[in-house]
Amino acid sequence: MKSKPTLNNKKSGLDVKTIKQNILNHLRYTIAKTPHTATDRDWFQALAYMLREQMTERWMATMNEYYRQDTKRVYYLSLEFLMGRSLVKSILTLEIYDECRQALTELGISLECIAELEDDPALGNGGLGRLAACFLDSMATLSLPGYGYGIRYEYGMFYQRFYDGYQVEHPDNWLRYCNPWEFARAEVLYQVHFGGTVVEYEDEKGHKAYHWKDADDVMAMAYDTPIPGYATSTVNNLRLWSAKSSRDFNLQYFNEGNYIRAVEDKNHSENLSKVLYPDDTTQMGRELRLRQEYFFVSASLQDIIRRYLTDHDDIRGLPDKIAIQLNDTHPALAIPELLRLLLDRFHLSWEEAWDISVRIFAYTNHTLLPEALETWPVALFEKLLPRHLLIIYDINYDFLKDVSYHYPGDMEALRRMSIIGEEGEKHIRMGHLAVVGSHKINGVAKLHTHLMKTTIFADFESFYPSRIINKTNGITPRRWLNEANPKLAQLITEHIGKEWTTELSQLKKLIPLSENKAFCAQFQNIKQSNKQALAAFIKKQLNIEINPKSLFDVQIKRIHEYKRQLLNLLHVITHYNRIHANPTDVVPRTVIFAGKAAPGYATAKLIIKLINSVADVINHDPIMGEKLKVVFLPNYDVSKAVRIIPAADLSEQISTAGTEASGTGNMKLALNGALTIGTLDGANIEIRDEVGSENIFIFGLTAEGVADLKQRGYNAWEYYHRNPELKQVLDMITSGYFSPEEPSLFQPLVDILTHSNDYFMLLADYADYVLCQQRVEELYRRPDEWTRKAIINVANMGKFSSDRTIREYAEEIWEVEPVKPST
Repeated sequence: MKSKPTLNNKKSGLDVKTIKQNILNHLRYTIAKTPHTATDRDWFQALAYMLREQMTERWMATMNEYYRQDTKRVYYLSLEFLMGRSLVKSILTLEIYDECRQALTELGISLECIAELEDDPALGNGGLGRLAACFLDSMATLSLPGYGYGIRYEYGMFYQRFYDGYQVEHPDNWLRYCNPWEFARAEVLYQVHFGGTVVEYEDEKGHKAYHWKDADDVMAMAYDTPIPGYATSTVNNLRLWSAKSSRDFNLQYFNEGNYIRAVEDKNHSENLSKVLYPDDTTQMGRELRLRQEYFFVSASLQDIIRRYLTDHDDIRGLPDKIAIQLNDTHPALAIPELLRLLLDRFHLSWEEAWDISVRIFAYTNHTLLPEALETWPVALFEKLLPRHLLIIYDINYDFLKDVSYHYPGDMEALRRMSIIGEEGEKHIRMGHLAVVGSHKINGVAKLHTHLMKTTIFADFESFYPSRIINKTNGITPRRWLNEANPKLAQLITEHIGKEWTTELSQLKKLIPLSENKAFCAQFQNIKQSNKQALAAFIKKQLNIEINPKSLFDVQIKRIHEYKRQLLNLLHVITHYNRIHANPTDVVPRTVIFAGKAAPGYATAKLIIKLINSVADVINHDPIMGEKLKVVFLPNYDVSKAVRIIPAADLSEQISTAGTEASGTGNMKLALNGALTIGTLDGANIEIRDEVGSENIFIFGLTAEGVADLKQRGYNAWEYYHRNPELKQVLDMITSGYFSPEEPSLFQPLVDILTHSNDYFMLLADYADYVLCQQRVEELYRRPDEWTRKAIINVANMGKFSSDRTIREYAEEIWEVEPVKPST
């Protein structure tokens, strides 16, 4: 019997024999198990520790090189990091996939089996957190000195389950089996203050100074996770903060038998890092959220300054060595916090401190919806962060003085631009604070940036003419093609080489292959294989049989009115009615939804219930059979995205034009060969420009058309009465067709579309959307032409690599250079 050839990865120096021995060593000495007693989870942990060990050596070398070269560093502050599973990603990043698989096979273990045991880290919700994860991957791959800072949520946002079609939130206990990728840093602790009072006094030079006293303390403890770059020795760091009480245990209460009171302070403090996005519809929830935001920026800034002072004496040199990127307004408190440290700890003048701060900070805006731009009541700031309130007043005073100088007598400009909003309850506008306190502000798609300049931040664009710039979002091809779709990745590599993994523009070489019958056949077979795998997963998870040859129509994203899952559903019901009217010659379609609604967002949760109720009717209607199925996969996360995206035929990107900042799901789906149906919103416009208008399905009003129609007077009822199919669909929902036990259940959704005049203009876009879906079906009847267009989409996704985005940030905002660790 011939022995198997020994695989040896020359770059890493790891062969199968070495990997096997390292896994066995960790099984014995880290997990304390033998191969005979080890469970599959033990094998997963042993492999994870082996991979972490390999990354740690590179990690230490990278950090040492940053210190040795005294390089300028980037700090990416984000309330979310939706990292996804790390096992397969780490193996691919270290380029030892085949070696690991063979080593495990020889040990009698399936890599695929143990990879499924890994919990997704519950550190984010949607696009914001996934973008942050892609950016960390690109920074490491490009050998840029970048660090992530966030919160180590113990239970994440929530684990989504459906009961009778309703979303029910459960704790996402992702840490129950521990996290093998992280390093607890018990020695890295910082005090974070809340409450108390501020005392004004004169310092020894006779200058006005402030002392924040009698505050409550919470301790922030660091947990580090290595972030390896692909095909490079660079390994960067993600540091997450966990809240620890400064008073763990009150022995007196315990001895008196009051056990709950004994740990009351500890529990109250540590609630800070329990859950992502507490329900902010309550006063308590809003207070907890503000505490979270300050907790993580305070700890992060203390840590950043501590690292800077390791090798530098003069705090005035800070902007030459650090750049801080604020991922949305959640970390905007970093601006007054840095000022507090520079003023109260380092005793700089206001002018010096402000100059340093503005040169350090840059802000990424992610929303055009005024209600989504964070505001905080002044009264809450006064209670929790009294020193920061005074600093924000000072920022605003100086800023409005400048505004008055440029626009003398223009009280309306002062009112609009003030960081302090006076409408209703006096409040702090965090978006305004971030714009005023940063040297660069960027939008995340060309349209988004244009609308920022002309709508929500128009006054600031006039006042700071070069401050707002565009940086179109991107995604990492390592996660979203190389890992998510290994068969397609292999096909591409066989034909154009492997360079596309780090230079996505290489995919342009696929364009001629879109006319190659053999390549197209292989591409089709891979898509069909991915669809069969997803169909099997849906059967296993939901016990719903779907037709793998049907059109897989996918909308996977956070549930929100502006993302218009409801418009998709209106078409589904229309399609259902048409099949009933004429059940012959139908293009089979499976409509797949996934996404979470915020716990306090009642409308979004009712949309989920309606989707599930419509699915229940359609999936049990014998006339439908395999012609139409509707599936809502619960608890959408990165791992589910990795299953769904490679199998998708049609990508639903149907937000109201002018509402979606960018979107990155559109990029992921197109990169995996799905055709897009969408409005001219966010990055859809740039995708159209790259792939060609003939290779994308565009419908609906433009952003200008939306604004114009609203100005002329939009009347949703006109569309209801004018379109018999639309009227039929809405009447079915109103009459209780999908909720016979409670006929009026979904009336609030119909009222939003009619009596409340349809703010996101679903009814205005309905007819064009339905017509566009007919064009989709016509093309799907011609599989060769569909495949050709799908390949053209894949080939033209080069622009949408996060590597391109990060290069632009590095050159135009951060002014940092790659650092190659010495080997």
